[in-house]
Amino acid sequence: MKLRLTNKHIFGLKVFIHLTALLPLIWVFYQGAIDQLGGDPVKEILHFTGISAFNLLLISLLVAPLAKRFKIAPLMRVRRLLGLYAFVYAMAHFLSYIFFELQLAWQLIISEIIKRPYITVGFSAFVILMILALTSTSWAQRKLGRIWQSLHNLVYLAAILVALHYIWSVKSDVLQPLIYWALLLILLSFRRQKIQQLIKKRKKTLA
Repeated sequence: MKLRLTNKHIFGLKVFIHLTALLPLIWVFYQGAIDQLGGDPVKEILHFTGISAFNLLLISLLVAPLAKRFKIAPLMRVRRLLGLYAFVYAMAHFLSYIFFELQLAWQLIISEIIKRPYITVGFSAFVILMILALTSTSWAQRKLGRIWQSLHNLVYLAAILVALHYIWSVKSDVLQPLIYWALLLILLSFRRQKIQQLIKKRKKTLA
């Protein structure tokens, strides 16, 4: 099955992504500012930004299998945009945590990152997403050459770390985190040959 996407379709899809990514983010912070997020607004903001970052990351990982299955190569042109918005939400999640939850207590921030495993893996995922966002430009791709693809393969590790961060941060009801784990594993299964090759290459490098 082959679908045809024109430049107009891609442009419209990018506009849709911008609107559906930006407007909810602006809205949730506005709701928080006017005290309309319930009894624990910080918790609501952290959950919304965190789960939205994960959703966008999963959708970005879905693009390549969809493009390959339905033979719509132009669809790949929105993958970077989705990845960038995943980072934007991850950054909003992290900044909300250090500003609202920890009140910019820097010693406490460092202590939390070191001592709490779910924060350690979450921060590690954030750092990876930040590196990928900063090197997502065509200029960076040209400058880094072959290293660029190896670097951006870290998105798989970032996704696993995000999933760990999510399930470790939940105290009781783990059903939703497990559903997200299942979705992630399905998406990674589409790339099992590539991931296996990356693991073998890494083992040879370390040997």
